[in-house]
Amino acid sequence: MYLKSLTLRGFKSFASATTLHFEPGITCVVGPNGSGKSNVVDAIAWVMGEQGAKSLRGGKMEDVIFAGTSGRAPLGRAEVALTIDNSDGALPIDYTEVTITRTMFRNGGSEYAINGDTCRLLDVQELLSDSGIGREMHVIVGQGQLDTILRATPEERRGFVEEAAGVLKHRKRKEKALRKLDAMSANLVRLTDLTSELRRQLKPLGRQAELARRAQVIQADLRDSRLRLLADDVVTLSTSLAKEEADEAALLAKRDEVHRALEAARVREAEVEEALAFDAP
Repeated sequence: MYLKSLTLRGFKSFASATTLHFEPGITCVVGPNGSGKSNVVDAIAWVMGEQGAKSLRGGKMEDVIFAGTSGRAPLGRAEVALTIDNSDGALPIDYTEVTITRTMFRNGGSEYAINGDTCRLLDVQELLSDSGIGREMHVIVGQGQLDTILRATPEERRGFVEEAAGVLKHRKRKEKALRKLDAMSANLVRLTDLTSELRRQLKPLGRQAELARRAQVIQADLRDSRLRLLADDVVTLSTSLAKEEADEAALLAKRDEVHRALEAARVREAEVEEALAFDAP
């Protein structure tokens, strides 16, 4: 495994797209002060996931984007692509050539990709840490770091040795697992509190539920009783109506009979009056 190429677009002093090709062995970048030699090393650390602006010799992360010159306008994003030859399978991925790309926009947005597929920073860190390289591994020694190592305390030296031996990825995984356990413990405490509160409310809720069930039964009985009373009223009123209708029919028949008798009496009266008039002298 070795670095095969490095492409920079808008990263610090590299305004135009610049590609550096490497071969197995030792590669040297030579140039005068201010020519951008350190920017090449910064680009390698940055594309591997470096998150500290000070480690990249800047005040904020957006400083890695080309800021412009008197003859050229500033750019809106910076992009670095690092291609690694993986023909020996050192990286745990089924590709003989792996390209890691990082893009940062001036609004603060950042994107990562592995062989063109969008991914997370964690995916890049996991891929590189399994091979013993990465932004936190001691594969990049910057200016002043040798003096830091020489003056380090025993505890700091132990950390350096652990990182150089590839222990860092396991420590990171341990820290991640511990954070998950802490979060789970907090959730468990909250769950216990909620369970206790629910248990405390169970008896009042049980009594309320029993009252609600009894109220439903009473309401059902009341509704049934009202329906029965209404049914009885309907039957009674129907009977009264039928009786009234029968009485009305009898009265109408009697009235017709009286009218007929009255008419007959009038006819008889007329006949008698006619007879009396005929017999008079």
